[in-house]
Amino acid sequence: MFFYLYVDTQNYWRWTLYAANNRKVANSGEGYNNKADCIHAINLVKGTNSATPVRE
Repeated sequence: MFFYLYVDTQNYWRWTLYAANNRKVANSGEGYNNKADCIHAINLVKGTNSATPVRE
């Protein structure tokens, strides 16, 4: 599993969560103006004990 962090066509930060088989499991559902806000949202989904990596 991994989170993919990217900038969309309208310059918003978004994330997508991929399973081990590279299938999409979840996405941010909204864009973020700041990268830090997007990373914060990822951390909320991950929880406190998750080691799921974030790729860009």
